[in-house]
Amino acid sequence: MVNRKDLNPEASPQAAFGARLRSSREARNWTQEDLSERMSVSSGHISGVETTRKAPSLRFAKAADAAFGLVGTDVTFERQWREMQHGSLLEGYPEYVGYQSRAAEIRLFETGVIPGFLQTREYASVLADAAVQRGDITPEQADERVDVQIEQQAMLARTPPPLIFVVLDESCILNPIGGPAVMEAQLARLTEFAKQSTTSLQIAPFAMAERKPFRRLVYLLTMADRSLMSYVESQTHGHLDRELTSVLPLMRAYHQLQIEAASQAESVAMIEHLRKGNL
Repeated sequence: MVNRKDLNPEASPQAAFGARLRSSREARNWTQEDLSERMSVSSGHISGVETTRKAPSLRFAKAADAAFGLVGTDVTFERQWREMQHGSLLEGYPEYVGYQSRAAEIRLFETGVIPGFLQTREYASVLADAAVQRGDITPEQADERVDVQIEQQAMLARTPPPLIFVVLDESCILNPIGGPAVMEAQLARLTEFAKQSTTSLQIAPFAMAERKPFRRLVYLLTMADRSLMSYVESQTHGHLDRELTSVLPLMRAYHQLQIEAASQAESVAMIEHLRKGNL
């Protein structure tokens, strides 16, 4: 106990995670070695997380939930980890993901890149690796970012499935992320998505020009009780909005976007034409 380090949970989100891990462990009179056996993680790693010398990973958070019997509750370490990853830069995103997992209808518009829950693992990895090269995230965070993206896709494959309406700016399918092989697999993923009975895929061509109502990512959710909410992002901020007076105009603009965008048949034909060029 002589070398015990005092923890200040208010110092940072990572410090709050470590302090909670220690207090949860000590409340059960477990040593770090005891928790190590239950989590299949070294006691040194547990010590590092508790004292903020090591950052927790998604796998670590899930192992802690299993050890403390928190799986399936609203107070998991996994949830705390996700909120810690997004932090203040994307403050509405963790809450949005929770609503998305329960939404009856999901509408989205994206420009530049394929949206997360339509990405192949290879496509997502290329984007994450680029963020590592820029120094935005660590290699470990890149792996975790991809895992989270794939997990979100699994969340949407529920019963009954939500209705998903996707409109992509033409730049999404023309931007050669990862080169021909990665793009071929990604474009194939889009055509498979379009074949599902509960999905709609449209391309908003460059020719729409100024008629496009959106210039950045927009997500719109319709919940089972028919309430509406929106989520929009800038480069550094995310905003979740449940005020009907501000969400309804976005919904009307989205419907107009769908009317003017290429039909699903036309959009799939555009994608198939690009795929031929990638072969």
